[in-house]
Amino acid sequence: MANPKQWKAPRSRPRRESNMSIASFNAGCRSFAAALALALAAGCNFAPKYTVPPVASPPAYKETNDWKTAEPSDAVIKGNWWTMFNDPQLNALESQVVVSNQNIAAALENFLAARAVAKQARSQFFPTVSADPSFTKAQASSNGGSAGAASGSGGKIYSAYALPLDASWEPDLWGSIRNTFAASTFSAQASAAQLENMRLTIQAELAVDFFQLRAQDELIELYSNTIANYRDSLALTTTLFETGIDSDLDVAQADSLLETTLAQATALGIQRAQYEHAIALLMGQPASMFSLKPAPRAYSAPSVPLGLPAQLLERRPDIAAAERAVAEANASIGVARAAYYPTFSLTGGTGLQSSTMSTLLKSSSFYWAAGVAASEVIFDAGKRKAVTEQARANYRASAANYRQTVLTAFQQVEDNIAALRILSLESAQQDVAVRASQKNLGLAIERYRLGINSYLNVITAQVSLLNNQQTAVAIHMQQMTSSAQLVMALGGGWSAGDLPSPRRVLRKNVTP
Repeated sequence: MANPKQWKAPRSRPRRESNMSIASFNAGCRSFAAALALALAAGCNFAPKYTVPPVASPPAYKETNDWKTAEPSDAVIKGNWWTMFNDPQLNALESQVVVSNQNIAAALENFLAARAVAKQARSQFFPTVSADPSFTKAQASSNGGSAGAASGSGGKIYSAYALPLDASWEPDLWGSIRNTFAASTFSAQASAAQLENMRLTIQAELAVDFFQLRAQDELIELYSNTIANYRDSLALTTTLFETGIDSDLDVAQADSLLETTLAQATALGIQRAQYEHAIALLMGQPASMFSLKPAPRAYSAPSVPLGLPAQLLERRPDIAAAERAVAEANASIGVARAAYYPTFSLTGGTGLQSSTMSTLLKSSSFYWAAGVAASEVIFDAGKRKAVTEQARANYRASAANYRQTVLTAFQQVEDNIAALRILSLESAQQDVAVRASQKNLGLAIERYRLGINSYLNVITAQVSLLNNQQTAVAIHMQQMTSSAQLVMALGGGWSAGDLPSPRRVLRKNVTP
């Protein structure tokens, strides 16, 4: 046995080592927390850097050929573009169609649904917290085995009260959540552009149907005047026949022409009714409850400002929708690539648990738990690679669709410019033809009265005049419809600046 005087209490070195271990552990925790915070702040993003797919833009529209459709001071189409046609009835219809048209209403709801999807994606940035309060009352079996026998609780009735609160969170270390949110936001922007494109399409379709209906009114008025003239001609031939100057053949020819023209005039009502019904459908009204009174033509095709071809990329909502779809596909690549890396989740729980209600709210009933979990796919037989390849292919397809949309826009503008340019020449030529036909008819009637020519020459002149007048009406109608279609091809009064930003997309009361 050692001498007590020689024995000394051991130094507290192990305790300092323990304190140092704890300090090192705490420092490590702080370092890990700092690194985790830095990772969460910086985060990786595996989506390729996005740029708008390049598309060749011509310096000027080819079909103008020095033909100007607007003064330089009118370089931009205004928002209410239909007012340039100076028709109060059309203005009233256009102001109502955006409210009552069901296709526009459906497009609006599609945008709201897309916005809700973006909000769902945004929620993944935050922890999920859930509460699951419960109360259980049960009786253990006396014959339940050794556990019940050992505890002596067999046959007894017991209660359990719980007020748990659980939370879980997945840090976005690889940008999967960010890219999912970005993709859904871009999709919502594309939906907003599609809504604007639907509005523009319906507005232009309404204008086209309206001009076609007014062309039918003009034709009906033309036929009404022509029928009155044919009645006068029939009366003239009848009088000449009764006085013995003319034959009954001329009377029969005049009567036949009158009856044929009456039948043609009656048929005009079919197309007018159909155009009226088409407008009712656009207005979101039953066809049987909608009507438009006939009105004569009192306006001509307006001058439409063209701008530069490069500006078309900023003025067409369908181009904006296609471009946003490309951005969405680009973000989806980042989501697919992030699947190669492990996911981490932080979980925690706290609450109160007791067998009696009286002790449930005491501090002794409190409990808590916390944990970290990681997950990584070791083998998936090439699934993630295939998903990434699919995302890249979808991006290339979206880029091709965008370029095709731009090229189609250029084509539509050029088509309508060419139509208006050629129709303006054709209209002037047709007006000359109408005046020539009127002069020819006057000479034919005069020579018939003098007995120089037969009535067949009068009929030929009458038919020629009516055909030329019909052609003139058709040309004017094409000018009006081509003007409306050109405005649509140019994007109406819309601009890419009107597209809601990603921040505004998520606001509750913001709609395009």
